[in-house]
Amino acid sequence: MSSTIKKGIGRYVYPAETSRHAATILGFPSRYTLPPAYYEHACTDIARLASAISAFEPVRLYTRPEDVANAQSTVSLVSKKYPGDPTNITIIPFLTNHLWVRDTGPVYVRRTDEPSNQQRFAINFRFSEWGKKDDIGDHDRASDGLDWPIMAPEQIRENNTFAERVIRSDASPSPVTSVESEICLEGGALVVDGDGTLLATESSILNENRNPGMSREAIEAELKRVLGVEKIIWFPGRKDLDVTDVHADAEVSFVRPGVVVLSRPHPSVPSAWMEIHEEIKEILSHSVDAKGRPFEVHIVEEPDPAIFGDLAYEEPATNYVNFYFVNGGLILPQFGDQRTDQKAVETLQKLCPDRNVQPVNVTGLPLAGGVIHCATQPVLLGEQNQQ
Repeated sequence: MSSTIKKGIGRYVYPAETSRHAATILGFPSRYTLPPAYYEHACTDIARLASAISAFEPVRLYTRPEDVANAQSTVSLVSKKYPGDPTNITIIPFLTNHLWVRDTGPVYVRRTDEPSNQQRFAINFRFSEWGKKDDIGDHDRASDGLDWPIMAPEQIRENNTFAERVIRSDASPSPVTSVESEICLEGGALVVDGDGTLLATESSILNENRNPGMSREAIEAELKRVLGVEKIIWFPGRKDLDVTDVHADAEVSFVRPGVVVLSRPHPSVPSAWMEIHEEIKEILSHSVDAKGRPFEVHIVEEPDPAIFGDLAYEEPATNYVNFYFVNGGLILPQFGDQRTDQKAVETLQKLCPDRNVQPVNVTGLPLAGGVIHCATQPVLLGEQNQQ
């Protein structure tokens, strides 16, 4: 049976993305949160991810009960192109809506201030529709002119409690203790190296829509307590540029401590995204990490959004750096631009020679607002099982 640790108690560490996993959490798309034009493509993308990841580790695919049959058939359909291990995929009937489990799901951590043995911990950061829970009807998910669903209070409540319910139901390989935090944020806002450094945008965390009345100092102290970070490098970001207020994981990712990949937008997208890129590059060029290392920065070009056809808006999510580490591998998005797709594969394989880089085509997720990292959440093993 799971238990809960009250706010302000205990110290924890958020391991590097390359840490060993017990499993990966995915969320099958819900019609409550996607327009019909994107729904089937998003279902296919999540099924592709499930099959590809299952070749490396178990997958827990949380799916609304009425969508279980669709999830089963879609996974089966894509398995020929992305062969994995079907026995590694568990479809879990669950009241879930957003497929963006990086943001709605629990953030698994390890406790550092006392021996935990096999005990596992996960933070409930109290997802609040990216800070827009109280005025969700006033915010478009994307400026594409499509008919996006407006969720009822019931669906919003399901989203807000998703992390809590996942923690409560996770008993393998051991029960999980829920860690309650003083702050509200999403997993996509956190880019860590597992060695004391956090990269984050001010717009997505130091924001009154999530943490009203909390000072920068209080937020930083809480981040250091629950994530085990010693140094936070802030990028400005932009409030309201997208629904997330610009998550860090859409811009930059660690390959290992001291080494990052930075996404360079295509020249055709709105200029604000290029400004963000230049700001991050400039800040990293004058920064050192928590251990005093200067950053080795590798630029990864984004494809031309025109590959998605005649779009009603200019900014689908096409960042290769929104990849996902699995046990022994790396799952890398591919968007259909042969030149940039291949270049991203070559860059990541060179940077990660000990991993199997598995490219996975995505067509629905980018139009719905995210890529692979946004749609995945790692489940950690118990302390004694880490390698």
